[in-house]
Amino acid sequence: MKPKILIVDDETAHLKMLETVLSAEGYQIHPAEDGQTAIAAVEERFYDLILMDIRMNRMGGIEALKRIKEISSGIPIIMMTAYSSVSTAVDALKSGAYDYLTKPLDIDELKILVKKALHHHQLELENVYLKERLEDRFDFSNIIGQSSAIKQVLETIALVAPTEATVLITGESGTGKELMVNAIHQNSPRREKPLIKVNCAALSETLLESELFGHEKGAFTGALKYRQGRFQRAHQGTIFLDEIAEMAPLTQAKILRVLQEREFEPVGSSNTVRVDTRVIAATNRDLDEEIQEGRFREDLFYRINVVTLSIPPLRERRDDIPLLADFFLKQYAEKNRRLIKGFTPRATDLFMRYDWPGNIRELENMVERAVIMSRGDMITPDEFSDVLRALDPEVTKPEIDLTPGRSLKDVEKQMILRTLAETDGNRTHAAKILGISRRTLQIKLKAYGIN
Repeated sequence: MKPKILIVDDETAHLKMLETVLSAEGYQIHPAEDGQTAIAAVEERFYDLILMDIRMNRMGGIEALKRIKEISSGIPIIMMTAYSSVSTAVDALKSGAYDYLTKPLDIDELKILVKKALHHHQLELENVYLKERLEDRFDFSNIIGQSSAIKQVLETIALVAPTEATVLITGESGTGKELMVNAIHQNSPRREKPLIKVNCAALSETLLESELFGHEKGAFTGALKYRQGRFQRAHQGTIFLDEIAEMAPLTQAKILRVLQEREFEPVGSSNTVRVDTRVIAATNRDLDEEIQEGRFREDLFYRINVVTLSIPPLRERRDDIPLLADFFLKQYAEKNRRLIKGFTPRATDLFMRYDWPGNIRELENMVERAVIMSRGDMITPDEFSDVLRALDPEVTKPEIDLTPGRSLKDVEKQMILRTLAETDGNRTHAAKILGISRRTLQIKLKAYGIN
């Protein structure tokens, strides 16, 4: 659409000249003969730019400028003045004018300034739109990151949050799936209602069924009274089923019914309970593989997989590592009453070299440990674990001591740490070289006190 420009001038010949010049530039021109007419025009419609004379008979430009700014503060206004009243033009700038031109006008200067003002105004409108969309409308304040990978996740959340769609969140352990659940719920129409979370891996089949659907008194040993299930507690809100792949087949079938029919029977009851609950599920497993192995229902997968949100591992969003590290540093320095300014360049370099198999959770634990162990006001590699310090190019790679009398366990530990150092902390690669599974390597590192 052509930008709309309101030209305000009580000199008819000058007004016609401006209208002719700017119309030829492709702008939609609306004339006004004085300040009062301009104010009335702004009250009736939107303009991209106003070009206004300062000295006019019925109402001067300065007064009209102030009134127009009260109506619509964002409209850029360029004032026109004679050489003798430049000081008045300066006053106009203080009152909110975008810029001013002196008469007689330089047409080339006029065209350049109009184009510049319109471009600036367009950028401001876009910034306001983006702010309303990503800050005012969507609360992502707890999600730290500026990488393209995390921005794609936030864009997906912005699209799916206002809907009623069931969401499946996938990603490795420690990537922050629960933060994404919070963001979806807080930016949804259900935000005033409860967000109920269930860790499906932490409960046995019987207890999980009872937690989800509730039970009647005497339904099983220990059921001393009626208990409302979490689906009922999440009525008109959201329920988060974390690690849904850990559910037993019978419980999966009941979840499928809730998703299809929005109803269920509590344990030990024949009464049907109807609920209006949005479901968000999460898993760190490959559900296609789980389905092939017969451990997860294919029909349930299709029900929960309306929208999939894949959370990238930390190694795929390395630009966010310094931001996250600084965030955790401030958090734990304050919590432990430590005065720490930041990380040394070597420490930051190690963060960037490491693959972070435990993702954000591992980074948080590493920073907390470093804060506690720090002896100065800067975090250095000395406060890191052996695995991280082994990546420091200024540190000699650990040698394997085969002196007789050393235990096999000590030699094995040295071998593992040396291999990790040689593979720059890549546990998958290290496990392959050592001839063991990644899970076995993780168990051994945990036994060494290494997360």
